[in-house]
Amino acid sequence: MQIKKLSNEIDIQKYLLELGVDSGGLKILSSKAKTHLFYIQNLNVGGANILKQDALSIGADLAVPRGTVLAKTPYVDCILIATTKQLQTLSKKELAQPFGLKELALQLQQYLALKPIEKVEIMGVINANDDSFFSGSRFVNDSAVKKIKEMIEDGADIIDLGGVSSRPNATVVSPQEEMQRLKPILDAIKEHKLYEKVKFSIDSYTPEVVKYALECGFTIINDITGFENDELCSLCAEFNATAVVMHMQGTPQTMQQNPHYDNVVLDIYNYLEKQVQKLESFGVRDIILDVGIGFGKSLEDNITLIKHLEHFRVLGKELLVGASRKSMIDKITSSSIEQRLAGTLTLHLEAIKNGASIIRVHDVYEHKQALEVYIALRKG
Repeated sequence: MQIKKLSNEIDIQKYLLELGVDSGGLKILSSKAKTHLFYIQNLNVGGANILKQDALSIGADLAVPRGTVLAKTPYVDCILIATTKQLQTLSKKELAQPFGLKELALQLQQYLALKPIEKVEIMGVINANDDSFFSGSRFVNDSAVKKIKEMIEDGADIIDLGGVSSRPNATVVSPQEEMQRLKPILDAIKEHKLYEKVKFSIDSYTPEVVKYALECGFTIINDITGFENDELCSLCAEFNATAVVMHMQGTPQTMQQNPHYDNVVLDIYNYLEKQVQKLESFGVRDIILDVGIGFGKSLEDNITLIKHLEHFRVLGKELLVGASRKSMIDKITSSSIEQRLAGTLTLHLEAIKNGASIIRVHDVYEHKQALEVYIALRKG
């Protein structure tokens, strides 16, 4: 007899099928193979004691502060530890319980309803300016078109074109200047019908520029200001475009001046939820969410968001992450912008593991290769 330790990240259903498990057992055993952790804030202490006992009764557990059983404080924070199967049982039991446990049960069921991500897309970055933080992404006119074609060959699913730098302390650019930078490239994309080969995204919050891009075959609006401008919401609905809603604290000129959050995950979740509701009220249905890595966040904030990205999947939208060559890498390990590719790949693969289905990158070929290897490892 021999024992082989299996990774927690294997495709458990594949292994069970190879083992010859019947279809009924397949579902049951799969639900027992993954453990979930939930941090629950401000739960009524009565509810915490009920939840603790119910969790223990099915083999799960709830970590609570000392004194909870004596109800020393009216509300407590706690951590629920359970497998998928245990969550299914527990969420049904708590629907009939008081002290906010019914609401908790409904939230748990939202997580249980999440479907596996079937495909990850690569969004290549093209900047039509001379002041973006990474010089390797700057192109003008013919060179931009050449780079777009190269990115398509390298495996890009989406090309994201912008004419204004959003790096910290970036110079403010007028709408006229932005249009002047982008128009030749937009015209070339339309003339050569490049939009038939790949999806195009316009990285802008200027209505005139966005409208012109949509008329040139673009189908995605990537707005770093989160569609605060109603005119952009209307344009998105009018052209039946996809909205990429990003969170940014402050503006590019102020965002890194001591950013602060009460709870970075919950604060950004609440903002994105509000903006989704706004866009849907305008008739926009295809929405992608971006937590805004590096846009008004500390290093700790950025790491926390990537680690807990799955939390945002409950909003029912695809998640985009753009950490490509950003300065957070330099804060972890000293490097120049040109040396940040390895760190970028690590961040993006971790983001994919935690729920991202689109990654915004400067280096398409390298990400395509890394993604293919990553998928092969996960399947194996």
